Amino acid sequence: MKVVVSRSGGFAGLRVTWDLQVDEQPDAAAWMKFLEELPWDEAEDTTPAPDRYVYRIRCAPHEVVLAEPQVQGAWKDLIDRVRAASER
Repeated sequence: MKVVVSRSGGFAGLRVTWDLQVDEQPDAAAWMKFLEELPWDEAEDTTPAPDRYVYRIRCAPHEVVLAEPQVQGAWKDLIDRVRAASER
């Protein structure tokens, strides 16, 4: 299973993408549990604000698009964890 997080927008309008293969992580079972518990169906569509980031998170069969103010709690944890794992 692959998790892909893309961040776009901001002042410069650049896109950055981080990804990881869950099956290749030493704590794959913990990752699977974490991903299953995310509120995929509760994410609300919002209109992005100028000069703010927008995050697209994909983990088949799920996909959400979050405006920067929505990136809180479990979503922030997910983004931070995927980013950290990608930068190793």
